[in-house]
Amino acid sequence: MPNPLPPLAQQVILITGASSGIGAALAQSLATRYPGIRLVLAARTAVTLEQLATQYRQLGAEILVVPTDMAAPEQVQTLATTAIAHFGRVDSLVNNAGYGQMGPVELVPIAAAQHQFAVNVLGVVGLIQALIPTMRQQGGGRILNISSIAGRLAFPFGGLYSASKFALEGLSDTLRMELSPFNIQVSVIEPGPVQTNFFQVATQGVEQTIPDPQKTPYRAAFAQIETLEQRVGDRAWSSEQVVAVILKALTDPVPRPRYLAATGGRVLLFLMTKLLPTKMVDGFWQRFYGIDLVERDWKNRLGSLPRITVR
Repeated sequence: MPNPLPPLAQQVILITGASSGIGAALAQSLATRYPGIRLVLAARTAVTLEQLATQYRQLGAEILVVPTDMAAPEQVQTLATTAIAHFGRVDSLVNNAGYGQMGPVELVPIAAAQHQFAVNVLGVVGLIQALIPTMRQQGGGRILNISSIAGRLAFPFGGLYSASKFALEGLSDTLRMELSPFNIQVSVIEPGPVQTNFFQVATQGVEQTIPDPQKTPYRAAFAQIETLEQRVGDRAWSSEQVVAVILKALTDPVPRPRYLAATGGRVLLFLMTKLLPTKMVDGFWQRFYGIDLVERDWKNRLGSLPRITVR
C-alpha cells in the first residue's frame, strides 16, 4: 500500500499566486484552521507576500516566502529547490497563479499569447517537473491545478485564455494517470466567475495589447467586454467559496479528477457540451459577448463603402 499523506495540519503546502485572490484566501484559511501548518507562498509581489506572511505567522503557521515570476523558468526551478531545501518536502502543490489574456485571437500579439501560456501552462509544467522526484521519494503527494470553466467551454474574446486552460486540463489528465503509481494524486479545480481582480487584470491586458480597439473590426463587441464583470456579478463566487472546494480536494481520501466551483456549473456544462447543438451554443455565446453586434456593424460598414465597378 502507498504511504498516505500526513494530515493537512502536518503538511507542507506550496501555493502559487498567493498574494491576492484565491491564493491569499487559501493561505489565510489554512493558517487559521491548522496552526503549525507549513506554507510556501509564491507570487511576483514580494512586499505583499511578506505582509501576508506576517499575518499568517501570528496565527501559528510557519511561512516561507519565495517571490516568483511563473513565466521565468529559472525562478520556477528556484521556487521548488528553495521549498525543498527549507522544509525537506512538499506534500501538496496548488498551482493557482494565472491570468486571462482577453481579446479577439486575430488581434492578440504573439508575444502576449506566449506569455499567457508561459504563466498558465509552462510555469505549471516546470514546477510539477521539479517537485515530482521529491514527492515520489517521500511516498506521495497531491497536485491541484486551478483551471476554470473556460477550460471546458470556449468563449469569444477569451480564446487564448481558454486555450491555456484547455491545455492545463489535458496536462492534468495525463499527469493523473502517469503519477498514480507513485501515489501522487492530481485534480483540477474549475471555478466560474470569482470576485477577484481577474476582470481588472484582463481589461488592463486588453488595453496594453490592443491600443485602439475602436478602430478594429471588433469595435462593437468591446463595450460588451467592459460590462462583463457587472453582467456575471450575481453568479460570481467569493474567493472563500472557491477555497472551500480546494480544501475538499486537499482532504478527500480519494480525490476526484475535477471539482467544479461555479453556480450551476454542472447544468451549464451538460447543456453546452452534451445537450444543445453546437450552432445554438455558438449563437448564445456570440450574443453574450457581442459578436452579433460585430456582424451587424461590419455589414453596415460594408454597405457604406463606395461600390467599385469593374469594366
